[in-house]
Amino acid sequence: MMNKTHLARHIAVAGAIAAVLCCAAALAMPWWAERATQHLAAEFFCILALAQMWNLLVGYGGMVSVGQQLYIGIGAYSLVPLALWMGINPFFAAPLAGLVGALFALPCGVLLFRLRGAHFAVGTWVLAEVFRLLTVNTMSLGGGSGLSVLPAMKGMPVWWRESLTLWTALALGVGACLGVWLLLRSRLGLALTAVRDNEGAAESLGVGIGRIKWIVYVAAAAGCATCGALLFTMKMRISPEAAYAVDWSAMMFFAVVIGGIGSIEGPILGVLVYFLVRQWLGDWGAWYQMVLGLLTIVVMLRYPKGMFGALGIQLFPTRRRPGGADNGRAAIDAATVAIATTAASTATTSNNMPPAMAAGE
Repeated sequence: MMNKTHLARHIAVAGAIAAVLCCAAALAMPWWAERATQHLAAEFFCILALAQMWNLLVGYGGMVSVGQQLYIGIGAYSLVPLALWMGINPFFAAPLAGLVGALFALPCGVLLFRLRGAHFAVGTWVLAEVFRLLTVNTMSLGGGSGLSVLPAMKGMPVWWRESLTLWTALALGVGACLGVWLLLRSRLGLALTAVRDNEGAAESLGVGIGRIKWIVYVAAAAGCATCGALLFTMKMRISPEAAYAVDWSAMMFFAVVIGGIGSIEGPILGVLVYFLVRQWLGDWGAWYQMVLGLLTIVVMLRYPKGMFGALGIQLFPTRRRPGGADNGRAAIDAATVAIATTAASTATTSNNMPPAMAAGE
């Protein structure tokens, strides 16, 4: 037992050192990496933050959502009044977009928390579609064709624009991982895992289930909205089809389930695997999505705790071992709803690539 404890500590220390070195290398990328590499790294950190938010919502909060693209879209379109109309620097507008997403989560949560289980999951997607249709029919937001964010960048040197994008994305990715870790080490985190494992037992012990779910839902909404604003600052153009695409939720789902739902380390590995697969198979069109879906199903069947869970190590130690008894069921429920929703979306919109920027773009 002592040997295992010492080994776990050594692994955690080695992982922390590796993480610090990687962050330092990413921080210095503007001085040694090409723009395409910086762009890819910034996207990686943004998707990592999104995956951690979805993992917090589903893996720890037990709220299976396939409609988190709602807050990505809200964050992206918050750039219109904040950056284009009010003239706020887009990199200052991104955290403000997170606040806007949190404000929108309050009335949305009132509606969604009346639903349970699969009804909640489908409700999140329906709500995202409602917002997409409202945006399409709002001409001041560009309507269905969208609009460009480039005027908000006018006068900013390219080097600074690319560097600030990378540094902001790095702060989001690292901040999401550390934020979830600190949350889980708190009293609130302990109550959160208790609610996830058994709501009835947690409520009988005096845990405020409703309050905890509200906190997690609003926090995940704010994180997704902030990432949405930064991602579409990188893309330079916002459109309803891209901002509210269900592929965003499918991407988060794939990364979290492949890496390991209900763990902090899982989304990190899952996002890395996702980017590797996308780099190799991104030119396959619809076949790319099918391969990614099949890979997810195989991992779910072979490794219920994900690829990182199969390693049996922990880089972010918390008071309780991440991954409860209900994680497998939550992942299966999420898979059923997400795959069905993505299939329906694909059937009605044609074979589109994922909204994330393709390699080399």
